[in-house]
Amino acid sequence: MIELLAPAGNLEKLRVAVLYGADAVYVGGKKFSLRARASNFSLADIEEGCKFAHARGAKVYVTVNIVPHGEDLEGFPEYLRELEAAGADGIILTSLYYSKMAKLHAPGLELHLSTQFSSANSLALNFFKKMGFARAVLAREVGLSEIELIRKNTDIDLEVFIHGGMCASYSGRCMLSNYMTDRDANRGGCAHSCRWAYRLYGKGKIMSESFKMGSKDLFALRAIPELINLGVKSLKIEGRMKSVHYIGTTVRVYRMLIDEYLREGRIRDFSSYEQELYKAENRPAATGFLYGIPGPEGQLYESGKAASNDFLGIVLAYDEKTGWVTAEQRNNFAAGAEVEFFGPKLCNTRYVIPELFDENMEVLEVARHPRQIVRFRAPFKLNEYDMFRRV
Repeated sequence: MIELLAPAGNLEKLRVAVLYGADAVYVGGKKFSLRARASNFSLADIEEGCKFAHARGAKVYVTVNIVPHGEDLEGFPEYLRELEAAGADGIILTSLYYSKMAKLHAPGLELHLSTQFSSANSLALNFFKKMGFARAVLAREVGLSEIELIRKNTDIDLEVFIHGGMCASYSGRCMLSNYMTDRDANRGGCAHSCRWAYRLYGKGKIMSESFKMGSKDLFALRAIPELINLGVKSLKIEGRMKSVHYIGTTVRVYRMLIDEYLREGRIRDFSSYEQELYKAENRPAATGFLYGIPGPEGQLYESGKAASNDFLGIVLAYDEKTGWVTAEQRNNFAAGAEVEFFGPKLCNTRYVIPELFDENMEVLEVARHPRQIVRFRAPFKLNEYDMFRRV
């Protein structure tokens, strides 16, 4: 069975990912994890997240994927035992020493090889399987033809990134951030220096006033049927630092596409799924290395996209008798705004919000305060964690 694996930077994002259709989520703890600037999970959060996910048939993997220095070894066995006790299903690792400690101190945790290892051939993967790994996250530089060859020559489970950020360096092994900002990308502190605007010189002349070295994001929606046919075990979305709107939108789209393909054996209309994905706050994107070495059009970052303000709010409660909606605002909107509701069980539904009130039922012209609790009526059923965005 194919797994849809989603990112979760905090408990709210974990709940959204699971409710919107993820079969598994990956989270980072407070220690030993990349993405140090994400909210990340305390052990209590991991335990709560595991209970929520397991009750709905989903799994939780914890990233333990830093490149460890000497000071990153102290306390690791205890942390492993705590993760196992909290209910984590597996850990994503970059260090063979960490994997050795995991087998010794927390044998119930499944071992997944991080993409940071840049594994791109079956001989390496067979070695890692002998070392106790059940799954390998392939290097993002591997193409479909290479995945086919790998699948024929190893029986380790394969995980492939299908959506989200890419790295200018080889599978995240970048040193730009270290040298330019003293923030170690391989210990969770990447400053994304490759996405800054540089002045490019050539032969003593300015060739470009705004040159960026970073890569476009990955957008592999049309490759999903091929990846499923190749026997890939897990399809992975990147974005632990992205919003709940991004997570809800991307997970929902890929869930529907995967289900359609498994049900009917084909996808009738890729474009409808693509248009839905464009509603999330995506940067310029391409198919990465899946269909071969990309040229400049499929690779260079070019320019960033400002964070979208289309995401307006998330539903907290709905009273079926009265039609009253209680929601949490995420961007400014006014009474009379035309919005689009969507959710795990809700098709895209447009609606004009007629009147708007605060939580004390005082009339509001505009919901302008961050995370303001608002109330309004809607003539159709809504559920907790349904969302709405600007039309």
